[in-house]
Amino acid sequence: MKKSKTAKSMASDNGASDLPADLPADLPSALPSSSTVEEPVGPKEGYIVDYVSGRHVKDSPEEREAVQVFSRMLVEDYGYPLSHIQTRPQFRVKARPSDTKKEYPVDIAVFTGKEKQDDQVYIVVECKKKDRKDGLTQLQDYLRFCDATLGVWFNGAESLYLKKIEKSGKVYFEQIPNIPLFGQRVEDVGLFHRKDLRSATNLKSIFKVIRNYLAANAVGITRDEVFAQQLINLIFCKIYDEKYTKPEQVVSFRAGVGEDPADVSTRIKDLFEHVKNAIRT
Repeated sequence: MKKSKTAKSMASDNGASDLPADLPADLPSALPSSSTVEEPVGPKEGYIVDYVSGRHVKDSPEEREAVQVFSRMLVEDYGYPLSHIQTRPQFRVKARPSDTKKEYPVDIAVFTGKEKQDDQVYIVVECKKKDRKDGLTQLQDYLRFCDATLGVWFNGAESLYLKKIEKSGKVYFEQIPNIPLFGQRVEDVGLFHRKDLRSATNLKSIFKVIRNYLAANAVGITRDEVFAQQLINLIFCKIYDEKYTKPEQVVSFRAGVGEDPADVSTRIKDLFEHVKNAIRT
């Protein structure tokens, strides 16, 4: 009768010689399989998984509709590496210049390096559910008391972008149309070559921001049907521009830092005239 191999003899066959001699012959069947995979444990009720840190954070409209949405946009739309972004634990800034302790928690902080040192902070993002005026004031305070150059206020429905300028010991703020892509200069915001365009990850949020901006700034327009028509016009301009602009050329459907709004308006209106002519023919 053929004897069954012991664990020691099997180990010997496989080139191993350091197993004890008294191990049971059926040891392999007694051990858990190396291919066994534990089922992932999802967040408990009332919590969601933070996109950047992977931690479980309390679910709230602010967290779900603003912090997580903009975190994803930073990575997928703007190209910032996850290693350069901090959400949890939250980066903190001072409440007053004389403070020795940093008390204000920043919803999202973007750094120039993965070390995330205080002097590497580049963009601070505030996502509280406030109106535009309160959001602007809060963002300016954050920028005054840290080394960040750029600030974003985003509540899921509206957005605001600021550039901090320090001159002669004073701090000034300039509203800009957007923040730069990863590796891009602030001065180049909006100067997109057609070949560098990429699909947005959250069009619902983007359309909501545009609609609310029109509602707050358009004179004499109150109905959503009119807002929808204006959005459709803009979409036609965007499609036409992408279709007829050569890959190496800068697109016309854009707004640059420091650019006169009247110049932007003229360029988009000219683009819309091309759209109307194309439809007529």
